[in-house]
Amino acid sequence: MEEELFQSGINMKVFIKASGPAHIIVLPKPEVLNVTIPIYRPDLKEFDLQSSRKTGPLMALDYLNKILVTFHSHGPPIRFGSMPVSQLHHIANELDRVAGGTSTVVVIGIWSHFSTFPIEVYIRRLLNIRKAVVRLLTRAPGTLVVIRTANPKEMTLYESLTNSDWFSLQRDKVLRAIFKGANVRLVDAWEMTLAHHLPHKLHPEPDIIKNMIDVVLSYICPLSRILKDPTES
Repeated sequence: MEEELFQSGINMKVFIKASGPAHIIVLPKPEVLNVTIPIYRPDLKEFDLQSSRKTGPLMALDYLNKILVTFHSHGPPIRFGSMPVSQLHHIANELDRVAGGTSTVVVIGIWSHFSTFPIEVYIRRLLNIRKAVVRLLTRAPGTLVVIRTANPKEMTLYESLTNSDWFSLQRDKVLRAIFKGANVRLVDAWEMTLAHHLPHKLHPEPDIIKNMIDVVLSYICPLSRILKDPTES
C-alpha cells in the first residue's frame, strides 16, 4: 500500500492550493531623494599573476581611487584542480597578517568544500577563524568583516546521494551559530538563492551574484554615508 502514498500528479509534484488570495498587489515605488550616487571602481585593472582562476591568488588595482582587491583560496580541504602547497593559505593565518582599519574589508566564504567531511572538521575550522576575526577587530576595530553563507545547489542523482543540500544546510546553521554575536556582517546567500526565480546552482547565476555584491557594497558604502559626503565613499 506504500505506492498509494507516492503517486505523481495526485500527491507528488502537484501545486499546493493557496489558503487565501492567490495574487499579490504591487504598490508604486515610493518617492525617494534624488541623489546622484557616484560610481567608482571602473578603473579596476587585474594583474596577471599567472595563477589559476579557481585557486588564485588574484589581484586587481584601481590606482585612481586607491582600491586594492585580492583573492586567496582557503586552505585544505579543497576539491578542485591541484595548486602549489605554498598557496594553501588558512584563513585564520591570513587574518593575523591583516593590519586592518577603516579602509580594510575582509570577505570570507567557506563551506562547500567541507560538506563531504565530518561536521567536526568544519566546526574546528570556523572556531579558529572566529578567534582570528576577534583578534583582528580588537587591534583594528574599524575593519569590516563580511561572511558569505552557504547556498542551495542543483541536485543531480550523484549530488542527491553523496552531497545534498542537507549537508550544506548543516554547515550554514553552524556558520551562523559560531559567528552569532561577533561584529561581522552576513551575505545571506542561502535566502537570496531561495528567493530568486533562477535555478539553484553551486555557483549561482550572475544576477544572484550581483545581488550579493550589492549587499557587500551596501556595507562598505551605506547610503547614509553617501548622503553625508559623497566624496568620502
